[in-house]
Amino acid sequence: MDRLHKAVDFCIRHQTILGYSIVSLLTAASEHIFSSVVFRCPCNSGNLLYGSSFLLAPAFVLLLLGYTVNARIWRLLTGKCSPEKHLQCSPWGTCASFCQVLVLTTAKALVAPLTWIAVALLGASFYECAASGSSLIARRFCKDKGTDCQKQLLKMPCDEKLSADISSERLSLQAQSQLAGWFLIASIMTVALISTCVIHCCSPVSYLQLKFWKIYSKKEHELFEIKAKEHATKLAERNTTCFFEATDPAPFHTPSNKDWQKISILYTFNSQEQYYSMIHKYVSTNRGNSPKFNEEGQDLTVLAFVDEAQAGVSGL
Repeated sequence: MDRLHKAVDFCIRHQTILGYSIVSLLTAASEHIFSSVVFRCPCNSGNLLYGSSFLLAPAFVLLLLGYTVNARIWRLLTGKCSPEKHLQCSPWGTCASFCQVLVLTTAKALVAPLTWIAVALLGASFYECAASGSSLIARRFCKDKGTDCQKQLLKMPCDEKLSADISSERLSLQAQSQLAGWFLIASIMTVALISTCVIHCCSPVSYLQLKFWKIYSKKEHELFEIKAKEHATKLAERNTTCFFEATDPAPFHTPSNKDWQKISILYTFNSQEQYYSMIHKYVSTNRGNSPKFNEEGQDLTVLAFVDEAQAGVSGL
């Protein structure tokens, strides 16, 4: 039992990394299935289009899916085009918040697409097919060799012997693909490390306060889910009871549309008035009626940390 508790605790503490790892493994497995079962290079003039489609189209679909399942982007966009403006926010603050959330969301959404492309390049099947139909590759491999070489190049993905003959004097298409794959992986890891270092260096809060903030954000989300279900259940019970029994409803307080709007906007850090979420700020400023509630945050960098803390719990 002790080992089980330790394993569960490890999973909870590293749920974000484990989540990304699972997504990457599933993407890699899907790519392997596509390349070995579905993909069949036509070995004709359609090589470039066919190979590029298998290399890039699934990655684009995974990117769109990553945006779709991210709750933060919907929190930011929901109600922004409504003709009724309940809260007046400065254009700069709104734009800055939107850009930062978009960057963070894109970084998370790129995990699966980049994994697909990297694994596909290491496998080399898609790239070899697409490159064999490229005019640039044809000029490189068939320089001063006539049109017969170009026709043979189109058939190269379907003939290993022909591939070895054409690539005897130059780096093979498979080798090019694998080198590109490793370069992409190295670039991703480098950018991720540098970005993490920059974000931590620019943090407006200390390490321990940041750790506390992450714990608070997670607990607030969990309690919000519980209280929201309890409140919705009680409201539903009151309404259905009154409907079937034809009685007048008892007074029942529920947050107003304005209250929901106030806690749904993105929280920006303000070093003068320190809060840990919009609910915290709402409660501490007389239900959002204090002038302090509408003060703009002074440092948006902290959103990156809160976003990471909430990654494993689908976002507030």
